[in-house]
Amino acid sequence: MPPLVWVVIYKFLSLKLIPMEPNLAAIANDPHLPADSNPPETEEQARYKQKMQRRKEVQDQRIAQASPDKGLIIINTGNGKGKTTAALGVVLRSLGHGYRVAIIQFIKGAWEPAEKAVFQPWTVAPNPETPAQLVFEAMGEGFTWETQDRDRDISTALKAWQTALGFIQNPEFRLVLLDEVNIALKLGYLDLDQVITGVTTKPPQTHVILTGRGAPQELIDRADLVTEMTLIKHPFREQGIKAQPGIEF
Repeated sequence: MPPLVWVVIYKFLSLKLIPMEPNLAAIANDPHLPADSNPPETEEQARYKQKMQRRKEVQDQRIAQASPDKGLIIINTGNGKGKTTAALGVVLRSLGHGYRVAIIQFIKGAWEPAEKAVFQPWTVAPNPETPAQLVFEAMGEGFTWETQDRDRDISTALKAWQTALGFIQNPEFRLVLLDEVNIALKLGYLDLDQVITGVTTKPPQTHVILTGRGAPQELIDRADLVTEMTLIKHPFREQGIKAQPGIEF
């Protein structure tokens, strides 16, 4: 028999008799194989699956027992940065759901905050019969060390509060943001009892967010959700870096 024939026979027998290493990844991802042909579940995978199943059961039970929707009193306070930023995220989410929103800024107003420009499209009524989805009132006059006039600061804060109270009492507004109102309370520009009465007598489905450091304990006690921003590092304090557009304003 010619040598070439022996070579062909040898290679044929080698392919038939020598076992090949299976490609497990290719087998597992082969759509033509039945579902039960996938590699068996490992002990670690089984434990993880059982853990997640138990967690889902607990979470489903908690959700089933939860109370119906209600309007919340939300406080963002503390010395850390991000109180207004977090509140504006909730504003954006509410607008996405089609809710009407009012923003009243108690300190900002002497300058035009960038967020006001971003939200401008929502402040325009789409037609004469449909009101604007967002009302944005920057009613402050800047930081207290800039104004240097306590009587004027009190008058400005009272005017802003009366405007805010009108939105809080209007059931058409699903969310009302009182930006930096806690500062006005801390400095004694507003009467705490009046503010507590105003936010606690809101319509049942209205959410009110109060931001600013130094939130009084009496107000915290009445709130449904309170977050304290903790200052760990700040570029101005540690490095002397001034406020930058897009970050602070």
